[in-house]
Amino acid sequence: MEKGIIIYQSKYGATKKYAGWLREMTGFACEETSKAAWREAAHYETIIVCGGIYASGIAGLSFLKQNINMLKNKKIVIFAVGASPYDDKALSQIKEHNLKNELKHIPLYYGRGIWDESRMKFVDRTMCKMLQKSVAKKDPSAYEPWMKALMYSIGQTCDWTDQKYLMPLLESLR
Repeated sequence: MEKGIIIYQSKYGATKKYAGWLREMTGFACEETSKAAWREAAHYETIIVCGGIYASGIAGLSFLKQNINMLKNKKIVIFAVGASPYDDKALSQIKEHNLKNELKHIPLYYGRGIWDESRMKFVDRTMCKMLQKSVAKKDPSAYEPWMKALMYSIGQTCDWTDQKYLMPLLESLR
């Protein structure tokens, strides 16, 4: 049995960047979710699922949901990537929204990603602008961390990816 595999889904590149760093740091195999098969993943002791957060959902999590019964005896961790700064409350909400039933006890880690409106697809850019307009109506002193980040990012291109976000996940593998 081989040591581990990283299965990732990346829309704009940040998750792919983290998956590449994880591959370098662990020596694990690395595969895009669209090319991964549970039969292949079953050969590994550890499975790391990486995906971006879009509208509170973690991209690529469907692979795990569809195959959890065949993989439940494996060490599984999830690494989610988002544009917001780390926030315990927000991460707890993401976990509650995404990790239910058989996935409930899987550890969830978080890394900050990239914000680049010029690379966003029309639908994503439109949804972000609508959300920004909604947040702009609130009192800035009442903004949650994700709201501050969203409003700060208007018209900006930001790359917050950093290997430091991987350290808690790597510690859990030791």
